[in-house]
Amino acid sequence: MRDTSVLDAARNAASGRETGASTGASRLRRRGGRPFTGPRGGSAKRRVQHPWWFALPALAVFAAFFLVPNVLNFFYPFTNWSAFHSSISFAGLSNFRTIAHDGSLQLALRTTLEYAVGVAVFQNGFGLILALLLEKDTRFNRFFRAVFFLPVLLSALAVGYVFQALLNQDGAVNALLSDLTGTHVDIAWLGSTTWTLVLLTVIHGWKWMGLAMLVYLAGLKSIPGDVTEAAALDGAGAWRAFWSIRFPMLAPALTFNVTTALIGSMNTFDIVQATTKGGPADSTQVFNIYMFRIFGEGLYAQASAMSLVLFAVVVVIAIPVILGMRRRERVLL
Repeated sequence: MRDTSVLDAARNAASGRETGASTGASRLRRRGGRPFTGPRGGSAKRRVQHPWWFALPALAVFAAFFLVPNVLNFFYPFTNWSAFHSSISFAGLSNFRTIAHDGSLQLALRTTLEYAVGVAVFQNGFGLILALLLEKDTRFNRFFRAVFFLPVLLSALAVGYVFQALLNQDGAVNALLSDLTGTHVDIAWLGSTTWTLVLLTVIHGWKWMGLAMLVYLAGLKSIPGDVTEAAALDGAGAWRAFWSIRFPMLAPALTFNVTTALIGSMNTFDIVQATTKGGPADSTQVFNIYMFRIFGEGLYAQASAMSLVLFAVVVVIAIPVILGMRRRERVLL
């Protein structure tokens, strides 16, 4: 009898729960709601749709600081906008004719191209050597990977000011050389019209060599081990295996590093501004330094025209370089 009463009580409780659940569901339907169908139900699969205007603050910042200035940069070069005119009016191609007849423009373009080529060589050379030296996954190598990547995280302007302080005639480098040699060393590291540009390209390459190192490391890790093992079995030495097998298989990494180095160095400003400000005798006056000087003189439209010329030069150089290196990838791989 006791077991029968227990079973009856359990049945009554279960029927009461079912009745309560059905009553709750019917109330939800009358109120316009939907019952919870569990993790496998259709209601749980629906993702929450956020209103589109949540993106308005980000879109406003993007439009104000990137989109609108870039659009206006294609308008102002054809005006007379300057500190010497009270209003802005259309001026046609006069700004482009003015800067074309200025000999400083050709010098700035040549200096910029020399600087870009030098940075591409040093940055990729440093990065590839570091990637080969730190390729093995040891604790020592992982530590120094982080050490050599650290300059990438630093501000380029701060790096320029640090090297400017180190390389001054009364800076730490000359002081260290004086202590080591026992004689007074007074080298004008940033005063040579021939070697200062080379020194700046080395500084720029040192600052970004950590990024190139990581890209080359990723390329080296993607090379199948059986390929290098087969080369070793065929009697290829370390240098032969690298030059004939591993280096050609780094073609995608080389394309990325050379392209980013060229484009980034052609748009350089901060390192040169912090170290030499374009001197001595305009020997390090890259295009952006020249543009900055013209803008500081109040010739805003001419500076905008120069930025448009720089944009065209970067496009004209970057596209053939990218296409040529991608064609090289297809041949090697």
